Amino acid sequence: MVTTRSSSRKTPSDEVPLLNGPTNGTVDINGYSKLTGTSKKRLSSANGVNGHTDEHDSKRQKVAEPVDRTRWRMKSDDGRHTWHYLDDDAAVNAWPQSYADKWYLGLPLDLPSLEPPKAPIDAVRNGLTFFEHLQLPSGHWGCEYGGPSFLLPGYAITWYATKQHIPDIYKKEMKNYLFARAHPEDGGWGLHIEGESTVLGTTLNYIALRIMGVEADHPVMTKARATLHKLGGATHAPHWAKFWMAILGVCKYEIVNPAPPELWLLPDWAPIAPWRWWIHIRQVFLSMSYITSKQWYCEEDDLIRSLRNEVFVEPWESIDWNAHRNTICPRDNYHPKSWLLNAANWALVNIWNPYLRPNFLKTKAEGWVSDLIDMEMANTDFACLAPVNQPMSLVCCYIRDGPDSYTVRRLRDRMEDGLFVNSDGMMTCGTNGVQSWDTAFAIQAVVSAGLADDPRWRPMLNKALEFLDNQQIREDVKDMDKCYRHPRKGAWAFSTKVQGYAVSDCVSEALKSVILLQKEAKGYPQRLDDQRIFDAVDTLLTYQDPKTGGCASYERPRGGEWMEMLNAAEIFGNIMVEYLYPECTTAAVTTLKLFQKHWPDYRAKEVATFIERAVRWIKTAQYDHGGWYGSWAICFTYATMFGLESLATIGETYDNSESSKRGCEFLISKQREDGGWSEHYESCETMRYVEHPNGSQVVMTAWALIGLMLAKYPDVERLRKGVAFIAGRQQPDGEWKQEAVEGVFNKSCCIGYPNYKFTFTIKALGMFAQRYPDVKL
Repeated sequence: MVTTRSSSRKTPSDEVPLLNGPTNGTVDINGYSKLTGTSKKRLSSANGVNGHTDEHDSKRQKVAEPVDRTRWRMKSDDGRHTWHYLDDDAAVNAWPQSYADKWYLGLPLDLPSLEPPKAPIDAVRNGLTFFEHLQLPSGHWGCEYGGPSFLLPGYAITWYATKQHIPDIYKKEMKNYLFARAHPEDGGWGLHIEGESTVLGTTLNYIALRIMGVEADHPVMTKARATLHKLGGATHAPHWAKFWMAILGVCKYEIVNPAPPELWLLPDWAPIAPWRWWIHIRQVFLSMSYITSKQWYCEEDDLIRSLRNEVFVEPWESIDWNAHRNTICPRDNYHPKSWLLNAANWALVNIWNPYLRPNFLKTKAEGWVSDLIDMEMANTDFACLAPVNQPMSLVCCYIRDGPDSYTVRRLRDRMEDGLFVNSDGMMTCGTNGVQSWDTAFAIQAVVSAGLADDPRWRPMLNKALEFLDNQQIREDVKDMDKCYRHPRKGAWAFSTKVQGYAVSDCVSEALKSVILLQKEAKGYPQRLDDQRIFDAVDTLLTYQDPKTGGCASYERPRGGEWMEMLNAAEIFGNIMVEYLYPECTTAAVTTLKLFQKHWPDYRAKEVATFIERAVRWIKTAQYDHGGWYGSWAICFTYATMFGLESLATIGETYDNSESSKRGCEFLISKQREDGGWSEHYESCETMRYVEHPNGSQVVMTAWALIGLMLAKYPDVERLRKGVAFIAGRQQPDGEWKQEAVEGVFNKSCCIGYPNYKFTFTIKALGMFAQRYPDVKL
């Protein structure tokens, strides 16, 4: 059985279409899915992502209100990103825009052209020359972490419902962003920026624009509203959209399926106790259960009354709200609710809540949920896990503590961390950044190219090492068991230590990068002493699943896959519990192998056993066609790189390992005529390899090449063609432009990693240069 976030099914080799010209037959160039028979996603690149300069679709309205973007500045305070618009000319002159600011905003950098590369190592140096300009003073690299379309509306609705003043510049830039991201054909919004229009995306972003002051008769709004009505209107929205609308009073709570806080009172041994759930759904449900139990909604006003007449197809007064609890547009219904969940919801709505629910139990449950929310805020300094549960927590505190309370003020301030401005406008990111994650990969890219000892790059790497030093988490969460948190002492988070949620692969990649500079390279300061290294290893060892040997993300799996029968989100797959991932498992394997080299006596037996069991699991997770399924980026290409790396770590390569050979042949079968690779995010949804109709992508190509080189694939010419493709896409100043979205989560939602087009391309080119120094482009 394959135990990944996506599925426990293996895909027979005859189900994976082979390369056939520019596409593989599963998606045609017009974006019509032959797998589902529906009009599918927009297939253009992710416009507006950092470093993207392709022309926007001519049918897309680009600007709601002109803004002088030369006045925007991003402040980075120990990894915390906040954006500031300078109205005063003196302030503008006193605080010049950095190269990073300009790059984020799509402004000209005016960097000189570099010497055209003749060999791969020349392209590496050119890429690093550009990328160095984007390093921030604290030593890390920033970027937008955008893509999901439901994040910005959560901010907007929370601000409006809690009567927070929204700065005019925020309104302008959020309008600009949403105008730019509207679907060029039908004017709606999808689950994410490259998706087809859905009721979720269109309803929530329509409401957000109305909150920002766009009138209902604006052409953008009339077009979006027509699409929304064609899809059935807001009664056909999934659960999360109905929840947000209920907070506004745009719909009644009878349309929202229950999220009973009483579940938090279940004993820990109960199979469905929330502590067993995946951390993201757990934290969202926490705040959602408090709000729905209170049935709180904001004060009614003219805008809310108008929205009631705009987003629904039938008159608001005549809607049978309870009858529409399970009404959902097929386009939104990625994961239909199970019969078990529907039965449980029916019993809660029709029996438990009206007749059996004692008030003392309701009060007790709300009190315990309130305590857990307080622990979340204390353990993250109000940054919270992500900009999904954070605004919900603000609503909870507004209800409980009042509008002028300390908790509300701190959460309002911390919500700034999730905002980002790019060439399209202002968005909300998936987390408060990608700081530690991207910095680790940047270090590894330079080391892989053999340039860590080059004095030219030492200042850049020293700053990056200093950042990872500062971001290591030095203590476990207070009352860790009480709030169900995993050990984290010595670990790293995805973004910053303030956010504080350790993730297995983030711990691994950061620790690996530290060891590479402190032990493998020469002359770098020993910022992390042995004990701090041991602390990281101690925590990393806790992530291995005792049953299988694989690694999950934030925690070990605490519940069974059967709990997906309780998945109420509808828009995501496999979110209820932790799953095991080739990406996370490989990161742990490679890091522990490197650690073992330099500290062979520390927990030697446990480290060796961890590696052996983890690689054994990696082999069981390989699909019949030879690839591995990726859950955190797209998709088979990404995970197969990691799978091959795990095998290479224990000496298994193309020539001596059947698993490695199959993985290589899978990747080679997908190489395109131009030497590149091009996988579409539909692979994540369908679990079949789907070619991207836009053609080869530099990031995909880098992933494939890295995996092949680690596996010692023997056909150097096939590798050279891929390297030449990447080098050929490089700009004269060393930059690579943004192409299609790279990341994904929960099988269905895309998210961008703009720095991947530097870190992985540089790594692939550098590895090739190290292995084949005499081969030219």
